[in-house]
Amino acid sequence: MLIEAREVTRVYQMGTNLVTALDRVTMSVSEGEFVAIQGTSGSGKSTLLNLLGGLDRPTSGDVLFDSQPLSPLTKKQMARYRKFSVGMIFQNFNLIPTMTAAENVRLALAFGGMRGAERRRRAAELLERVGLTDRIEHRPSELSGGEQQRVAIARALANRPRVLLADEPTGNLDSTRARELLTLLREMTDHDRLTVLLVTHDHELASSFANRIIMMKDGKVVSS
Repeated sequence: MLIEAREVTRVYQMGTNLVTALDRVTMSVSEGEFVAIQGTSGSGKSTLLNLLGGLDRPTSGDVLFDSQPLSPLTKKQMARYRKFSVGMIFQNFNLIPTMTAAENVRLALAFGGMRGAERRRRAAELLERVGLTDRIEHRPSELSGGEQQRVAIARALANRPRVLLADEPTGNLDSTRARELLTLLREMTDHDRLTVLLVTHDHELASSFANRIIMMKDGKVVSS
């Protein structure tokens, strides 16, 4: 298994209340798999993705990457995990508005420690991969929603992560653009052995593109 959760529970303190966002969740994804996570709002989908991506730590249980638990990792090692092992994209594209598409991708490469000329070459290659060769000098405001999300994918893949975690990436796109985007991700899983975990409320998209669907309800996995 490439990435897995074992008996993962996440409890948040909300004022004086304790809210259980995840309740002993166990799930796993193999390398090169495209898995969709579905469930109603508040079922724990995004919480699970954040734990798998190292943005948060479980209250109990373990997240494992390549059979290694994340719990012993220091802050520095966790930052390295987020930089090189997993890439994340969200519903809001989170691009830097003052930077061009190429500069947004190059920034991620700079954080990964890549040098100038190599950085320019790799950014151009990534943007070509997502079909944006003719838009690399455009700023986010000059790009459509679908194009901005493609820049976000290029940036998430900058440092060659093995897993892409996508939290409602088509939430701000119309159905045509949504299908185009998932076709691109599906291609990447088939050609590049990329592993994709997609949180989506759209059952039709999930069943069209994913190898399997994990259903969540009230912080638990109810079927896979």
